[in-house]
Parts: sequence; structure tokens; C-alpha cells
Amino acid sequence: FKCDWSSDVCSSDLLDFIFYGSVGQSFGAFIVKGIYLKVIGDANDYVGKGMNGGTITIVPSVKNISVIKEQVILGNTCLYGATGGFLFAQGLAGERFAVRNSCAQAVVEGVGDHPCEYMTGGVIVILGQFGRNIAAGMTGGIAYFLDSDSTLLSKINQELVHPQKVVTREGEKQLKDLIELYQYNTGSTKALEILNQWDKFLPMFWQLVPPSEMNTSVANIAFSSFEALSN
Repeated sequence: FKCDWSSDVCSSDLLDFIFYGSVGQSFGAFIVKGIYLKVIGDANDYVGKGMNGGTITIVPSVKNISVIKEQVILGNTCLYGATGGFLFAQGLAGERFAVRNSCAQAVVEGVGDHPCEYMTGGVIVILGQFGRNIAAGMTGGIAYFLDSDSTLLSKINQELVHPQKVVTREGEKQLKDLIELYQYNTGSTKALEILNQWDKFLPMFWQLVPPSEMNTSVANIAFSSFEALSN
């Protein structure tokens, strides 16, 4: 029984499936609340396409930290049109990760080009390397990118989104809660390192904020119930 604090992944009639090896295209497409899918191996394109709820967790079969940092564990166009649920992948995703995502939440350890393209909702966290043209056409949702080598700004498509540091306690909580959930589901050593040195890593995150999220408590101190963070 795989469960955590979120009501979307806790259910009395939870269906829990574990798969080994490589799974084909559109794995977990259109799944709903109450379904937990775990892959020990890797996955092809369109993981979580149109998913409405539930949780998809993908971890490598070999727990080698140096390999995980460079391993593409997901294909392209994952979470296309997803309307809910969670995706946790301990490795890198391909291109167009979370394209047209409208409500799903996800954490991965790296992405290719065009992540968060045309995204309209949800929360995405990237804990590692990233490609170019980030957040092109993104009109909703929030994305967090760990920018440990200070290269992110030159790769963001800033036509719509505003990149900023995490400025509110609500934003910090949103980010930290999702990383904790990711670590719980994957056992990620990188996530554990970030959580154990939170004060060090928090200032390295950029929060990408589209117009629809500018006047929310996670992105704007004027709407927060707490004092601003000091990064």
C-alpha cells in the first residue's frame, strides 16, 4: 500500500501496480484517482498523457547516483494534457515535458528542450539539468527549477512568464512539500540532500510565474499571510 499525505494518492480502494523493465508509449495515460503505478526501469514517450488523478512513480533499476544524474528515464511529451495526479521520476525526462499540462504535479531530476510548453496549470519541479525554450506559451501553473550553475535565465522563454526567486512562505511550502513527496516515493538521494540542506538550496530555485498566477499567495508577497522570505 503506497500512500502519503495527499488525498489524491490516498484511497481505501487504492489499486497498486509495480512494473519491471521498460514500459511502452502512453504508460499511465488517462488514469484516475485511486491508482498507483510504479515502474522499476524506464518509460517511453507520453507517460501520464491525459491523466486525471493517481500517482505514477518511475525509478531506475540500478541505484547508482552517477548514472541517475545522466539517465533519461522518461521519453518525450510526458503529462501531455494531464488534468490531475502526480508524476515522480528519478531521472531525466525528454523534450516537451508537461506540455499542455493543466493540473498535474510532477518532480523529475532533469528535462530536455521546451519543458512546460503551453502549460495552463499544475506544479512542476525540476531538480537538475534543463534544455532551452523553457515555458514557451505557459499561461498557468507554477514551475520551479533548481539552477545550481546559474544558467537558467538565458534558457527561459520570457514572452509570458516572469522568473523570480521564491518570495513567499506559501511558495516555499508548495515546493518543499512536493520535493518531500517525491523523496518519499522514489527514495531520491538528491532530493534528500536538498531537504537536509534546505537553507542552502532554496535560494538556488527559480519560480516561473505566468500572468494568471501573479496575484496568488505562492508568488506574490502582497497576497501572502506571512512576511517575505529573505533569500
